[in-house]
Amino acid sequence: QVQLVESGGGLVQPGGSLRLSCAASGSIFSTYTMGWYRQAPGKQRELVATISRGGNLATFLESVKGRFTISRDNAKNTLYMQMNSLKPEDTAVYYCNTLTSAFPWGRGTQVTVSS
Repeated sequence: QVQLVESGGGLVQPGGSLRLSCAASGSIFSTYTMGWYRQAPGKQRELVATISRGGNLATFLESVKGRFTISRDNAKNTLYMQMNSLKPEDTAVYYCNTLTSAFPWGRGTQVTVSS
């Protein structure tokens, strides 16, 4: 069974940057469109960005367009998200998964944007 391990979160000041990683066990990672999700306290989990299997197509939540980028390395079974110009409203636990949540959810990585 595929396991997802997110990392790269932390505490950053507004305007700062972070790069998240999601390592997936198993070679089937490359056969799925993948997404980054986030869940802020008291809110539902939301889809932040998606990337196609080959990495050539990406979509973004309107509020992160122009600030976040998503990429993947299928040879390393790893998904990335570069987050720039971070805002306090980006504070959340960030997760990765397929668009149908085909894999068990990982523990996520906490991103806190605060001065």
